[in-house]
Amino acid sequence: MLTRMKKMLRNEKGFTLVELLAVIVILGIIVAIAVPAIGNIIEGAQEDSDDAQIELVLDAARLADVEGEFDETGMTAAELVTAGYLEGSDDLPDGTVTFDEDTNQYEYTE
Repeated sequence: MLTRMKKMLRNEKGFTLVELLAVIVILGIIVAIAVPAIGNIIEGAQEDSDDAQIELVLDAARLADVEGEFDETGMTAAELVTAGYLEGSDDLPDGTVTFDEDTNQYEYTE
Protein backbone atom coordinates (compact mmCIF):
# COMPACT_ATOMS: atom_id res chain seq x y z
CA MET A 1 0.00 0.00 0.00
CA LEU A 2 2.81 2.38 0.89
CA THR A 3 4.65 1.69 -2.33
CA ARG A 4 1.50 2.26 -4.28
CA MET A 5 1.10 5.71 -2.65
CA LYS A 6 4.71 6.59 -3.47
CA LYS A 7 4.14 5.67 -7.13
CA MET A 8 1.03 7.86 -7.26
CA LEU A 9 2.91 10.81 -5.80
CA ARG A 10 5.76 10.36 -8.29
CA ASN A 11 3.34 10.23 -11.23
CA GLU A 12 1.57 13.40 -10.14
CA LYS A 13 1.91 16.03 -12.88
CA GLY A 14 2.05 19.78 -12.31
CA PHE A 15 3.79 23.01 -13.21
CA THR A 16 7.21 23.88 -11.88
CA LEU A 17 8.01 27.23 -10.35
CA VAL A 18 10.10 28.16 -13.40
CA GLU A 19 7.20 27.46 -15.75
CA LEU A 20 4.85 29.59 -13.67
CA LEU A 21 7.37 32.45 -13.53
CA ALA A 22 7.81 32.27 -17.32
CA VAL A 23 4.05 32.61 -17.82
CA ILE A 24 3.93 35.59 -15.44
CA VAL A 25 6.80 37.30 -17.30
CA ILE A 26 5.10 36.75 -20.66
CA LEU A 27 1.83 38.17 -19.35
CA GLY A 28 3.73 41.18 -17.97
CA ILE A 29 5.29 41.84 -21.37
CA ILE A 30 1.91 41.61 -23.09
CA VAL A 31 0.39 44.06 -20.61
CA ALA A 32 3.32 46.47 -21.02
CA ILE A 33 2.71 46.52 -24.77
CA ALA A 34 -1.10 46.54 -24.74
CA VAL A 35 -1.82 49.27 -22.17
CA PRO A 36 -0.19 52.18 -24.10
CA ALA A 37 -1.73 50.96 -27.36
CA ILE A 38 -5.21 50.92 -25.82
CA GLY A 39 -4.59 54.38 -24.34
CA ASN A 40 -3.76 55.73 -27.80
CA ILE A 41 -6.91 54.17 -29.24
CA ILE A 42 -9.05 55.78 -26.55
CA GLU A 43 -7.39 59.17 -27.07
CA GLY A 44 -7.91 58.98 -30.84
CA ALA A 45 -11.55 58.05 -30.37
CA GLN A 46 -12.08 61.07 -28.08
CA GLU A 47 -10.56 63.40 -30.67
CA ASP A 48 -12.76 61.91 -33.40
CA SER A 49 -15.80 62.35 -31.16
CA ASP A 50 -14.93 66.01 -30.55
CA ASP A 51 -14.52 66.61 -34.29
CA ALA A 52 -17.90 64.98 -34.96
CA GLN A 53 -19.58 67.15 -32.32
CA ILE A 54 -18.13 70.30 -33.89
CA GLU A 55 -19.34 69.17 -37.31
CA LEU A 56 -22.86 68.70 -35.89
CA VAL A 57 -22.81 72.23 -34.48
CA LEU A 58 -21.64 73.61 -37.84
CA ASP A 59 -24.44 71.75 -39.66
CA ALA A 60 -27.01 73.10 -37.18
CA ALA A 61 -25.69 76.62 -37.76
CA ARG A 62 -26.08 76.14 -41.53
CA LEU A 63 -29.71 75.07 -40.99
CA ALA A 64 -30.35 78.08 -38.79
CA ASP A 65 -28.87 80.36 -41.45
CA VAL A 66 -31.01 78.82 -44.19
CA GLU A 67 -34.10 79.51 -42.11
CA GLY A 68 -32.94 83.07 -41.38
CA GLU A 69 -32.36 82.60 -37.66
CA PHE A 70 -28.56 82.70 -37.70
CA ASP A 71 -27.19 85.66 -35.79
CA GLU A 72 -24.52 87.65 -37.68
CA THR A 73 -22.35 87.77 -34.56
CA GLY A 74 -22.43 83.99 -34.33
CA MET A 75 -24.30 81.37 -32.35
CA THR A 76 -23.26 78.99 -29.60
CA ALA A 77 -24.30 75.36 -29.35
CA ALA A 78 -26.60 76.29 -26.46
CA GLU A 79 -28.38 78.86 -28.63
CA LEU A 80 -28.77 76.27 -31.39
CA VAL A 81 -30.29 73.85 -28.88
CA THR A 82 -32.70 76.53 -27.67
CA ALA A 83 -33.68 77.32 -31.27
CA GLY A 84 -34.36 73.62 -31.90
CA TYR A 85 -31.54 72.89 -34.36
CA LEU A 86 -29.64 70.60 -31.99
CA GLU A 87 -30.63 68.15 -29.31
CA GLY A 88 -29.35 69.05 -25.87
CA SER A 89 -26.32 67.11 -24.68
CA ASP A 90 -23.69 67.50 -22.00
CA ASP A 91 -20.83 66.91 -24.42
CA LEU A 92 -21.60 69.69 -26.91
CA PRO A 93 -18.68 72.07 -27.46
CA ASP A 94 -18.77 75.50 -25.82
CA GLY A 95 -17.48 77.55 -28.77
CA THR A 96 -19.19 79.89 -31.20
CA VAL A 97 -20.03 79.37 -34.86
CA THR A 98 -19.56 82.39 -37.11
CA PHE A 99 -19.88 82.92 -40.85
CA ASP A 100 -16.81 84.22 -42.69
CA GLU A 101 -18.00 86.17 -45.73
CA ASP A 102 -14.52 86.23 -47.27
CA THR A 103 -14.25 82.44 -47.46
CA ASN A 104 -18.02 81.91 -47.54
CA GLN A 105 -17.73 79.24 -44.85
CA TYR A 106 -18.86 78.65 -41.30
CA GLU A 107 -16.12 78.62 -38.69
CA TYR A 108 -16.04 77.24 -35.18
CA THR A 109 -13.99 79.01 -32.52
CA GLU A 110 -13.63 78.08 -28.88
